[in-house]
Amino acid sequence: MLMKFNYLLIFIFIFFSCNSDKKNLENIIQEYQNHESYDYKEYPLGNFSENHFKQEKEFAFNILSKLSKIDVNKLDENDNISYELLSFILNDIIAYYDFERFLNPLLSDSGFHSSLVYNVRPLYDYEQVKNYLNKLNSIPQYVDQYLPLLRRGIEKGVSQPLIIFNGYESTYDDHITDNYESNYFYSPFKNLPKDLSQAHKDSILTEAKKAIEKNVVPQFVRIKEFFETEYYPNTRKTIGVSETPNGSEFYQNRINYYTTSKNYTADEIHQIGLNEVSRIKKEMIKIIEELRFKGSFEEFFKFLRTDSQFYAKTPEALLMYARDISKRADEQLPRFFKTLPRKPYGVAPVPDAIAPKYTGGRYVGTSKNSTDPGYYWVNTYDLKSRTLYTIPALTVHEAVPGHHLQSALNNELGDSIPRFRRNLYLSAYGEGWGLYTEFLADEMGIYTTPYEQFGKFTYEMWRACRLVIDTGIHAKGWSREEAVDFMSKNTALSLHEVNTEIDRYISWPGQALSYKIGELKIRQLRNKAKKELKEKFDIREFHEKILEYGTVTLSTLERRINNYISEKKNG
Repeated sequence: MLMKFNYLLIFIFIFFSCNSDKKNLENIIQEYQNHESYDYKEYPLGNFSENHFKQEKEFAFNILSKLSKIDVNKLDENDNISYELLSFILNDIIAYYDFERFLNPLLSDSGFHSSLVYNVRPLYDYEQVKNYLNKLNSIPQYVDQYLPLLRRGIEKGVSQPLIIFNGYESTYDDHITDNYESNYFYSPFKNLPKDLSQAHKDSILTEAKKAIEKNVVPQFVRIKEFFETEYYPNTRKTIGVSETPNGSEFYQNRINYYTTSKNYTADEIHQIGLNEVSRIKKEMIKIIEELRFKGSFEEFFKFLRTDSQFYAKTPEALLMYARDISKRADEQLPRFFKTLPRKPYGVAPVPDAIAPKYTGGRYVGTSKNSTDPGYYWVNTYDLKSRTLYTIPALTVHEAVPGHHLQSALNNELGDSIPRFRRNLYLSAYGEGWGLYTEFLADEMGIYTTPYEQFGKFTYEMWRACRLVIDTGIHAKGWSREEAVDFMSKNTALSLHEVNTEIDRYISWPGQALSYKIGELKIRQLRNKAKKELKEKFDIREFHEKILEYGTVTLSTLERRINNYISEKKNG
């Protein structure tokens, strides 16, 4: 009897001990999720002062110290994932401040100023009208915060290289208009909510005019003057981040972040890239031979870049083709997925205001409760650089079964998943999934011609080249010319896209690594599951395991699939 009582005491102790750790984790997560880093009424467009980032670091450090007291061995799988992801996020917040990333808020195709265009959305009610007007009138405050940071970045040598700013003037010139009605930021006011009275509409339009003329256009004039008189003449001439203060340490930090792993060095990733380039090139040559093309590998690329059959004649034709591919992908989804998102998506052109320096396409998501759909943006600028044979691969990556499906499902996860995870995006997982779906699209029957198959390999080669080029630029001293030459020789991307991409890698160290590293991991795990499970392998179940817990690190993903294989084999 005494022995049974002792066993009972042990059981009770273990139960409450485990519950205690779970409860502590829930409280810490709640503290993190409830944290308001600034007053949104005071800063409608955000607080970007150095002191703000310092306070965020201190907050992250405090939360991490609380997390360290939790015994992860007493957590279930879901809570363990939450613990791991929260730790990952908090460490990046600390790194953001320690590496002074707030002093360099620019990329080759975007920046603090161009990000303002994401606030330009349809206005469906008066509350949205008020919020939007408030944001427009806060642009002076927003610019006042950023310009001192950029000046300090120049002084400390952590600015962006001058070479990436060719054509950058479009990011501010397009918003300096003589007529307020032609300004992009005015466009939502042209379709005000129908339930507003005419008098109310007139009052809003008066305020909109004031906002554009007093707070939008003058600030973009100010931004233009800053870039052209202060930034461009004084920014750095070198391109590799390793050539900046603490640059090598920062680059390794970015490798760790964008691969969600500490297992890779720049040299190792460079070699993985070279191996993938060699493998994919062999597949591309097979297709060239199948087409009976009379010429070299380089001559085939020239043919693809110059023959009119591979390009749309009008922006509308390009969009229609993308929509057709989207719909063909939609119909295949039930064959490959058990769970599909409720939120739909649209296909729309990249806004003119950002198109010249923008990538070929991108997914723009929305929150779970938003009445807006997700959008697959297709760049219709400079049609002679938008190859039709790559549209199938681009479409499945950005729309379905790529980013829209993954992101929408992530947003729609139940309350068992903490809110911060539903809003989380990690490139190794998200972009790895996007690239994996380009491979999956072959099984879905999306590629219907040898040229479209070649487009698939072109996109895969593009991501393999990224491993070589990103590490080449930021760790091995490559010049921009070397990077452009490597990309143009190994992919059929247009020269415009090649140059746009290289500038992106220069300005965003490490991010480009996430695509191929993530995809290789997912394909590796799929091959392992298929090999070990044989006839028990179910593609819909496999995808469910990849997606059902939302965004995770690659190590977590591997652990989940290994557990799935074990359970399936023994079940």
